[in-house]
Amino acid sequence: MAEHVIPHFVNDLGVEKIFIGVKEFQCMGARPPFDHPHVFLDMGADTQIVCPYCSTLYVFDPKLGPEDTDPPTCLFEADKEPA
Repeated sequence: MAEHVIPHFVNDLGVEKIFIGVKEFQCMGARPPFDHPHVFLDMGADTQIVCPYCSTLYVFDPKLGPEDTDPPTCLFEADKEPA
């Protein structure tokens, strides 16, 4: 069983890069129904990684919390999505 929840991030805004407060996450491109396959990404010792599907550059910012993004609104929360 996972020790923590892996956040899912989206790039509905179409920005070149998103600053995040975690190094392990899933990118899903845009919100459904326009999402791409949800891919698990792990920066490891690096501080940035590019999604192989949507080419979004994710940059780790240690000042951000695990659910914070810059620009804001890039965290996907399934329970808060419209039905």
